[in-house]
Amino acid sequence: MSPKHTINIRGEIIDLSTPKVMGIINLTPDSFFKGSRKVDSDEILRTTEKMLEEGANFLDVGGYSSRPDAEDVSIEEELERVVDPIKAIIDRFPEAIISIDTFRSEVARQAVSAGASLVNDISAGHLDDKMLSSVAEMGVPYIAMHMRGTPQTMKKLTNYSDLLNEVMKYFSSVISDCNQLGIKDVIIDPGFGFAKTAEQSFDLLNKLNHFHHLDRPLLVGVSRKSMIYRTLNSTAEEALNGTSVLNTVALLKGAQILRVHDVREAVEAVKLVSKLS
Repeated sequence: MSPKHTINIRGEIIDLSTPKVMGIINLTPDSFFKGSRKVDSDEILRTTEKMLEEGANFLDVGGYSSRPDAEDVSIEEELERVVDPIKAIIDRFPEAIISIDTFRSEVARQAVSAGASLVNDISAGHLDDKMLSSVAEMGVPYIAMHMRGTPQTMKKLTNYSDLLNEVMKYFSSVISDCNQLGIKDVIIDPGFGFAKTAEQSFDLLNKLNHFHHLDRPLLVGVSRKSMIYRTLNSTAEEALNGTSVLNTVALLKGAQILRVHDVREAVEAVKLVSKLS
């Protein structure tokens, strides 16, 4: 059963005691899951409509691939990828709640100006020292993820003496910084696969309930990741069933937001698990 938490999105209180689903809209040509790559404007709007119809509560829009070894892109290119699509989505679907997936404060600012309502930062402010102050100034909820290094270096940064303890301390520090700046709604994401081996990711998933001690909403993003398909000796394209299994485990351990490529299946998992509470 999920803890009781709410977040304030543009004056609307969102109750997370019933877990929510965040659909992924990748505006990149090189996402690790080919089926999620959306670069055509019509395709973006079709995907948005489908996700909303299937029950997505949030849409996570990103223009910088954070897969391991992803090519770095300029801030100008990232802005070009996300700002106009966000405007188009809000124009067509004004009820949509968009999260901007970026670690750059300027991208976050322009995306929020274009209509985004949350900031999802894989670096929790560690890759842009203006990010936390920008989020505080904009007054939007903030998703802080655990990662070491950058997408280009994180695979080499998986040595921990005590993984859970180090991740918990990381979030305690981030939450303290956010509190000092007046960021009221902080959502934490353990960062499965980010500077973590598959074994380490499974260890964190198994211990997910420990994160409730931080008293913040918990987002889980395992959708079609290598911890699934490499364990099953398959591919990202074949990892939907494995994703549903791990999403179910996450829900049973108190996850309050599932970040996914496949909305309908995640919504079904939420509905079924809710019958157990």
